Amino acid sequence: MKTLLSLRNVYGALLLTAVLILNACSPKYDLIIRNGQVIDGSGREAFSADVALKGERIARIKPGLKGRADRTIDATGRVVSPGFVDVHVHLEPLPILPSAESHLRMGVSTAVGGPDGSSPLSIGPYLDSLERIGVGLNTAYLIGHNAIRTEVLGMENREPSPEELQRMEAYVEKAMKDGAFGLSTGLKYLPGAFAKTDEVVALASVAARYGGVYTSHIREEGLGLIPAVQEVIDIAEGANITAVITHHKAIGQPMWGASKTTLAMVDSARARGLDVRIDQYPYTASHTGLSVLIPAWAMEGGRYTAFAKRCEDPVLRDSIKRGIVYNILNDRGGGDLKRIQFSSFNWKPELAGKTLYDWALAEGLEPTPENGAELVIQAQLHRGANCIYHAMSEDDVVRIMQHPVTMVASDGRITEFGKGHPHPRVYGTFPRVLGRYVREMKVLDLPTAVYKMTGLPAQVFGIRERGRLKEGYFADVVIFDPATIADKATFEKPHQYPVGIDFVIVNGKVVLDKGSFKDLRAGKVLRKGVTEKK
Repeated sequence: MKTLLSLRNVYGALLLTAVLILNACSPKYDLIIRNGQVIDGSGREAFSADVALKGERIARIKPGLKGRADRTIDATGRVVSPGFVDVHVHLEPLPILPSAESHLRMGVSTAVGGPDGSSPLSIGPYLDSLERIGVGLNTAYLIGHNAIRTEVLGMENREPSPEELQRMEAYVEKAMKDGAFGLSTGLKYLPGAFAKTDEVVALASVAARYGGVYTSHIREEGLGLIPAVQEVIDIAEGANITAVITHHKAIGQPMWGASKTTLAMVDSARARGLDVRIDQYPYTASHTGLSVLIPAWAMEGGRYTAFAKRCEDPVLRDSIKRGIVYNILNDRGGGDLKRIQFSSFNWKPELAGKTLYDWALAEGLEPTPENGAELVIQAQLHRGANCIYHAMSEDDVVRIMQHPVTMVASDGRITEFGKGHPHPRVYGTFPRVLGRYVREMKVLDLPTAVYKMTGLPAQVFGIRERGRLKEGYFADVVIFDPATIADKATFEKPHQYPVGIDFVIVNGKVVLDKGSFKDLRAGKVLRKGVTEKK
């Protein structure tokens, strides 16, 4: 009996030793995501695999992965995808909202700020300040044309002198050397509206020399849409640069259906060898300042003081009013005061969420375009307002979304939950595409949709080692339920987080854990041309 017990002890010891040896030899990871359907961001079909993370990188992607980890996530019934890359984000609130919770909760791990011609003038010092604060998501920047033009020319409606143009070019070059990813313009806004195409070509050419992209809030998205798209194509050719028609849309009922023409123009340009791209948000309403309804000439020299001075002249005021009426009928106004919804209005905060139609009734006015125009003038005289414009066609949204070079982008602003009345895109853009347009409407298949929000934007903007689930790439990962993912934010009740996203991982750190947000400041400040350490 003693011999038998002794043998059992020996065998037990040997077995324990073997287990210890096997454990010692098996790979050790920080996190393993098991049993998920991997959509890697390349556009390929989903496949079953485990994903192992070590530090801030993806270590292994393999079915039946062997190894140990400090933590294991069971992704059965879930999709494992790259973190979403949002290439049009208004990041101005980031210094006071550095956690960027509103964006992280919809799966965005990388954001590109400085769109529509608006950015910090000195990119390098600004990026340094963000690094000191710490940011919740990976953050890249474009240099804004409007910021540069304001610095050099103010609000003057004229061409720059050769010396002034050289100064503007120098600002672009400095920004690119400091890590900007390209140049953005807001040719609908001031003072960009005063710039001619040649000026933009000159500045975009500087960005092109450093491998940057050019993104444009085009000059017109309503009746002037076709020539405005052609201008982007001309700039792409003149500057030899990748050009992005940003938040592409057809505004106003007279232009509904015009996306057939604009997309054909993009196809023709690409067939000639030009790299023209598109980004888009999945809504039939836009969001910008109320001043977009006012003719640009009326605000030359200043949106408020100079504008007020012109309004004192009855002839000029009448001309301004007629221009606003035109835009209400044919452009952002959508032909109906009910389509203009206030999101923020410091002068009359009680109107947030209400419409220009509601304001007219509250003032005892008939809700006509003429009376609406008078109210717009009054609003601008009191420092303006921000509005949501319900003036787009779902058919155009779908058609643009399906185009192969279209990327998904929010045009959203980092938002404090519960504050103001924002456009629902600040919470819902990416889940809305995956829920409404993929699962419900079948406008896109799932791998294509993920590609449009991960691999494609990372490739177009030159964001290295992100946008794909690939061994050695940074560990930006989203785990979501394809059967339930959906946006919940609405135009009536915008402050609602999406559902169906279980985990968001940024640089290997779990920042959304079973729906619970953690302010880990796991993001990196990205600089184009600067290699991140492995």
